[in-house]
Amino acid sequence: MRSRVRVLAVTHVLPAQGQAGTSSLEALPDDEGHVKLSFMDALFVDRVPMQRLFFYEGPGVPPFPSLVHSLKSSLAAALAIFRPLAGKLTHRALTGDVVVDCSPAAVSPGVRFVEAEYAGSVHDMRRLAVGEEHHTEALMQLGAELSAGRLPAPVLAVQVTRPAGGGGRGVVVGVSVHHAVADGHSLWRFMRAWSAVSRDPAASDTDLVPPTWDRTAIRYPEAEEVARKFLRTIAPALPVARPPSLHTPLDQRRRSFLLRAEDVRSLKQRVLSQSKAIGEQVGAHPSAFVAVSSLVWTSIVRAKSLDPAADAYLLVPVDLRRRLRPPVERYFGNCVAPCFARAAVRDLCDDGAGLGRAAAAIRDAVRARAEDPLGGAEQWLEDFVTVPKERLTRTGSSNRFMAYDDTDFGWGAPSRVELVSLFTRELVLLLGAVDGGVQVTVALDHAHMDGLAANFLQVPGLGR
Repeated sequence: MRSRVRVLAVTHVLPAQGQAGTSSLEALPDDEGHVKLSFMDALFVDRVPMQRLFFYEGPGVPPFPSLVHSLKSSLAAALAIFRPLAGKLTHRALTGDVVVDCSPAAVSPGVRFVEAEYAGSVHDMRRLAVGEEHHTEALMQLGAELSAGRLPAPVLAVQVTRPAGGGGRGVVVGVSVHHAVADGHSLWRFMRAWSAVSRDPAASDTDLVPPTWDRTAIRYPEAEEVARKFLRTIAPALPVARPPSLHTPLDQRRRSFLLRAEDVRSLKQRVLSQSKAIGEQVGAHPSAFVAVSSLVWTSIVRAKSLDPAADAYLLVPVDLRRRLRPPVERYFGNCVAPCFARAAVRDLCDDGAGLGRAAAAIRDAVRARAEDPLGGAEQWLEDFVTVPKERLTRTGSSNRFMAYDDTDFGWGAPSRVELVSLFTRELVLLLGAVDGGVQVTVALDHAHMDGLAANFLQVPGLGR
């Protein structure tokens, strides 16, 4: 489609100098300014960057020039704490490793910061991410472009887009981060710090404490060799990290659903009732993640009309920071392990027990991973390959990520948050929404989206 976004200016932001920057450097492992990727990071070297969009609108949004100035200065301060985000993802040909180069030479170009204008009003921009279907191509034009197909590659890029038309003030802040450097937990930690500094340049809360980048904190035998094995498998042509074919599928549809707090409570009760009826115990209060994931999984399985005798799978990434011994809660990077919930299609499609069966499968898979967080890590890729892709649904992000609460840059919470870069044909993303709600964004083939929506909205109370 013809681009509706016009670039106004391109500049670069360097980490601010001072005490915060010194602390950030001291937190890095002593490897000549390099952070070596862990085996969990290596799994994402060929993925498209995580590309988030934050929509802001209303009278509290400052004039564009002052807004840009505030974002740049606060970004510089945040980068002093999160210095590797200003570096480059680099391939070491002699060893086969991939590292984040944080040396002065790699950081000196700065983070690309684009100022842009959208040919439309604030309302026009908002409509791209609401309704029965997102306008994916237009949304991607609002995102910050991050060229990561070949190493060395930048780790972070930002784009700030204003509307050209009238109808009120608004702006979209697009943030792209290479997935090999950060998972969702790490990205939101950075966004909290950046927005905190933007609100108050003298901010000194816990969000501004430098994270740890030490990959040796994740203890696993032969960790470096496992990382190289993963790299050889998923990116065999390094420094080419990703072939052009690995992009968001053009025939894919996107849609978001908002479950309010009362919807989530109703859904939890429905899961609990079904679980008791079939003799499964998912706890007195099933978590919002388990309840919502069960609803989406069963809705997708129904929409795809799979063989009732076959098994369906749900890939759940499990955050390991608090599950490792010792815990690594300040760890910045990818610290997630895959686990696969598995259930018979006929059980998931059972009107009276489907949610309960799904919840039990998710609970059992997560518990098994939690009991042995890094168990069989060298086989994670092989395990993934053995799962039939036509019967696999992937989840990402989490309702524990409070995107609307944590990204107030000083002019109010965002009116909309979306992830626009999708690396697979079938993906479910959860985000914490306002007042205890959950935002569910689903990417699915055209042929199945209407069926998913029909099944999803059949649950009492969720069709409002």
